[in-house]
Amino acid sequence: MARRKITNSQIVCLTLLWGILCYMLLAYSKEINFYTVFTLVASGIIVFVPIYKNKKHQDK
Repeated sequence: MARRKITNSQIVCLTLLWGILCYMLLAYSKEINFYTVFTLVASGIIVFVPIYKNKKHQDK
């Protein structure tokens, strides 16, 4: 299966969207607890690991 390349503009858009969602989660939550922090970390992993892997394959 061929991997689809992610362009730099797509990476910027994904990062900005993720940042906006994290800000909204922190701004509108009543309290910051373990569940909130876990959600931020898990979403960061889901967003940034594929970006890292894609960039690593583009450098080769």
